[in-house]
Amino acid sequence: MSEVESRNFIEQIIDKDLAEGVYDTVHTRFPPEPNGYLHIGHAKSILLNYGLAQEYGGKFNMRFDDTNPTKEKEEFVESIKEDIAWLGADWEDRLFFASNYFDEMYEAAVKLIQKGKAYVSDLSAEEIREYRGTLTEAGKEDPFAKRSIEENLKLFEEMKDGRYGDGEKVLRARIDMASPNINMRDPVIYRVAHMHHHNTGDKWCIYPMYDFAHPIEDAIEGITHSICTLEFEDHRPLYDWVVRELEYPRPPKQIEFAKLYLTNVVTGKRYIKKLVEEGIVDGWDDPRLVSIAALRRRGFTPESIKKFVELCGVSKANSSVDYAMLEYCIREDLKLKCPRMMAVLNPVKLIIDNYPEDQIEYLPAPNNLENEALGSRQIPFGKELYIEREDFMEEPPKKYFRLFPGNEVRLMNAYFVKCTGCVKDENGEVTEVHCTYDAASRGGNSPDGRKVKGTIHWVSAKEAIKAEVRLYENIIDEEKGVYNEDGSLNLNPNSLTVLKECYLEPSFADAKAYDRFQFVRNGFFCVDANAFGVSAGSPDETLVFNRIVSLKSSFVLPKKED
Repeated sequence: MSEVESRNFIEQIIDKDLAEGVYDTVHTRFPPEPNGYLHIGHAKSILLNYGLAQEYGGKFNMRFDDTNPTKEKEEFVESIKEDIAWLGADWEDRLFFASNYFDEMYEAAVKLIQKGKAYVSDLSAEEIREYRGTLTEAGKEDPFAKRSIEENLKLFEEMKDGRYGDGEKVLRARIDMASPNINMRDPVIYRVAHMHHHNTGDKWCIYPMYDFAHPIEDAIEGITHSICTLEFEDHRPLYDWVVRELEYPRPPKQIEFAKLYLTNVVTGKRYIKKLVEEGIVDGWDDPRLVSIAALRRRGFTPESIKKFVELCGVSKANSSVDYAMLEYCIREDLKLKCPRMMAVLNPVKLIIDNYPEDQIEYLPAPNNLENEALGSRQIPFGKELYIEREDFMEEPPKKYFRLFPGNEVRLMNAYFVKCTGCVKDENGEVTEVHCTYDAASRGGNSPDGRKVKGTIHWVSAKEAIKAEVRLYENIIDEEKGVYNEDGSLNLNPNSLTVLKECYLEPSFADAKAYDRFQFVRNGFFCVDANAFGVSAGSPDETLVFNRIVSLKSSFVLPKKED
């Protein structure tokens, strides 16, 4: 018996609509508000909408819902476009702005007034809230709801012409003040706002509300399935009311799915804005954040995020996903793609006393043991090397198999070396480790068959490239949770560690922004695009690496049920 393909509930709805002739194609869109940077949760929506269009041979639109000029910036528009393109969602020539339709939205509002379905109100925002009622009590009729169609048309035109100040008048839809759904109790659909708009300039001093604008945008663009997150479920009756009253011939269908929540991360724009303004992070793309720009800068790949979204699935129920699953996805994506190279992050000098003074030899090393297609490289080896400080202990505990006086280890891809002692400074800090090497063990194997239990990595001191390496932890203190009782963030004071004195093998000399590598034993790293200098060899510039993820995790991918 062949395995039946599992279809999520959105695909099932679309299948039914196509089978019944409700629509003859599939047309989706991603409609962000340009009031901040996109985060990992938005990636799910982007890839879902684009993926559905691809699956059904349909179209995908990119549209900015820029109906609130008080919070929108051109910077956010450009960052969002870059994020979506990076994820691989291709809108082709279909890039739109809600503000492109302001003329149509104004005419749609006039049409509702003419039908007796909208009226101008003088109530303040606070009074409108009072009249709206509560979840258990019906609202009260707006005292201005009895205005005539002619008066409403005149007042609305005067609103457009700038005759009134902000908040002085609004346009409300006339629906049902006794509706059990508060969203249907004569919602405001237009407000006065004397604000400069990033796209339309000063043409308008009235702006449509999101709940009014969004269904109109979808209908104008021919969207068939308006996929949005679960908090808009209660707004769907208003969405349907707008497209029905405006008599669009093929109204779009709104479908809601559960948001993607990650444990112990900050996604709220208000909180991120505060972190940026207070200098706690160095921007919306700080690698400790989970904005798409931050994940890209840290070194995540589009493929890893797609895999993560795929594993999360599509459902109607809200749930949280462990951040470790995102880390699992990037490890799985990079382990066969990245060259495995040597970098020493906390160095101490290793001197091979019996190695020829001025000799440098080049030793072959595979770039990735799991992927032979990545080839090999030659790495220089000499008398003085750098090793990790943790790879030497003068008085080691049991089962410590690295360097200590009298012990022999393998230098990766090089020789056996035996520790003879160390040199310390006046503070007792080890400054040099001394050893001798076995010239017959070139390549890391002894001809007499003796075994060693420890293998350590190294970098030739003379040819080493100096670099800065940044190690990241969660910006949130995971033991205390995301928020304090007062609503502030529980920040982790150790979320960033900057290592200034790191040494890399010279194979890194041609590294470019966003290049990714596996540092032996230390994790996966990416060249930081923001801090990238002219070149690795320039005396005035230093390569900066972000650790994407460590090599090991306790996360285990759940097994599929039979």
